Amino acid sequence: MVEQRGKERETILITGGTGFVGGHLIDYILSQPSSFQVVGLGRSSALHPNRNNPRLKFYQVELNDRVAVTALLDEVRPNRIFHLAAQSFPGLSFADPTGTLNNNLNTTLNLFEAVRTVGLAEYSRILSAGSGDQYGFILPEELPVLETNPFRPANPYAVSKITQEMLGYQYFRSYGLQIITTRAFNHLGPGQSDQLAVSSFARQLALIEAGQIEPVLKVGNLEARRDYTDVRDIVRGYWLALDAKECKVGEVYNLCSGQSYKMADILELLLNLTNCTLTVLFDPSRARPSDIPQICGDYSKFHQATGWQPQIQLEQSLQDLLDYWRNRVKVGTV
Repeated sequence: MVEQRGKERETILITGGTGFVGGHLIDYILSQPSSFQVVGLGRSSALHPNRNNPRLKFYQVELNDRVAVTALLDEVRPNRIFHLAAQSFPGLSFADPTGTLNNNLNTTLNLFEAVRTVGLAEYSRILSAGSGDQYGFILPEELPVLETNPFRPANPYAVSKITQEMLGYQYFRSYGLQIITTRAFNHLGPGQSDQLAVSSFARQLALIEAGQIEPVLKVGNLEARRDYTDVRDIVRGYWLALDAKECKVGEVYNLCSGQSYKMADILELLLNLTNCTLTVLFDPSRARPSDIPQICGDYSKFHQATGWQPQIQLEQSLQDLLDYWRNRVKVGTV
């Protein structure tokens, strides 16, 4: 068995460390009064605000390269692994289902195989980040949805996440990997890609305010209802999932707000944050081939294990997201 390091020397590995959620998780960990060493994997660390922190080191390792992943894990030997890297846009998964499935499954398989082959199965706790999208077409009588609900996926991204979760369960049972799976429902906050609906609304508003585009805000399906949580609450949940002894390996936990918001109402909240006069226009290209009418989760299992619950109100999340895009427009990086 690998000798355990003292807690003061713990190393945290985050795949997708330069992504939206990974960046917020790095910020959260570095804000803690501890000496954790954080290793981020991603395409580029150039824009991360904490890139010069001595407790943070980035590696540009292609997760589809099993040899490179194995070598990295053998070098770093992390105590905790947060596996966040993925093609995470449901809309894009319709356009490229093969790429979505190949990417999300191969990167996960390479990571799990590397943990197994370098002898970290009993040493590293692993968070496998799933999605509330896995539940898909939820029946009205099933709301709010529990972890025991069946999957009825509505897009290839959801299929890839279901398969990732099953792969994690198999490696837990077959090889003893200490995997805990979370299913995070929709989340938002500063730094989010405009490939997702609410961030797209905010980006368009910021551009309209600056007079850079016509005062026409293009939208998709505004009748859908979604369960939104601030990304900063989500990453706090991810941390607790591996930190709390009450979270058991091999188990699955929902992370969500427990509330369902109509997209039209979320847009209205955003519009209340601006003085723009504009037209809202339905754009068929922003609608998905199949869309889930309503999503609302139940996070009571995770709350009972960790005490976690959302702290940041939706209105604050929307304000911060809009301000993020306003700043991007101001400095000309949109």
